[in-house]
Amino acid sequence: MKHFLDINKTEVADLRGMIDSALAMKTARLGRPKGALDDEQPLKDHMVALIFEKPSTRTRVSFDVGVRQMGGQTMVLSGKEMQLGHGETIADTARVLSRYVDLIMIRTFEEQVLLELAEYADVPVINGLTDRSHPCQIMADILTYEEHRGPITGKKVVWSGDGNNVCSSFLHAAGQFGFDLTFTGPAVLDPEDVFVAEARSKGVTVSIERDPVKAVEGADLVVTDTWVSMHDAQSARERRHNQLRPYQVNEELMSHAKPDALFMHCLPAHRDEEATSAVMDGPHSVIFDEAENRMHAQKAVMRWCLGQ
Repeated sequence: MKHFLDINKTEVADLRGMIDSALAMKTARLGRPKGALDDEQPLKDHMVALIFEKPSTRTRVSFDVGVRQMGGQTMVLSGKEMQLGHGETIADTARVLSRYVDLIMIRTFEEQVLLELAEYADVPVINGLTDRSHPCQIMADILTYEEHRGPITGKKVVWSGDGNNVCSSFLHAAGQFGFDLTFTGPAVLDPEDVFVAEARSKGVTVSIERDPVKAVEGADLVVTDTWVSMHDAQSARERRHNQLRPYQVNEELMSHAKPDALFMHCLPAHRDEEATSAVMDGPHSVIFDEAENRMHAQKAVMRWCLGQ
């Protein structure tokens, strides 16, 4: 069973194959109507369950449209519509869904929900996001970087802000794709030690630099994410803003990166908080290519999960 649970749990050759496949599928669609079916329909007669315990725009739309382009159908389920881990065990839910669908994508809170679903499902499971990682996003980010600048191997990526789940998946990717990563942010929001150590064990440089200006020197790519979650209380929001304000990605900070450095943000963004509109809409930004590439990368992930 080929689950896509995390980048660091997937073979390097398979990851590279997915990126190459995603770019090929994107290229093949050039000039065609957005809603048109792909020439190849690898998901024809396939049903894909999309489970959302957390709200979503890009994940929901990109998976839904991607499945349809490949000739499949989707069943979109919310946490409120299911008894996942409440009235029914996750294991039993996995067994039941496996009788109905060919593939399951889940966007949830606790990583354990994802892992248990994958353990008991008889069909492939894809991690659409957990509180600990977001691998589909980083596959899209790798695709975006490489279509603009070529191979990411050996490049310097700088993460500015909160060492959150997206940052964790960037660390996973650093080890697998062979690029260096510098984290700049307050110590209280450092990424998980285990992910830093794992990336370093694979021969890449992972640095922690509190000074954001020093951190971005020589950067090929600068990345950030929202400072607060939609679920955070107001007091937590204020504390986060105070902690992270020095790490805002603005034009001054980007001026210290390489002249051709790219800027990414997985969206949704709180404009002029974690990044200024001048950067988000400026010449370094590829945020909307990045958003589009969620669909192409995830199509490649689904094909890989189904052995195609």
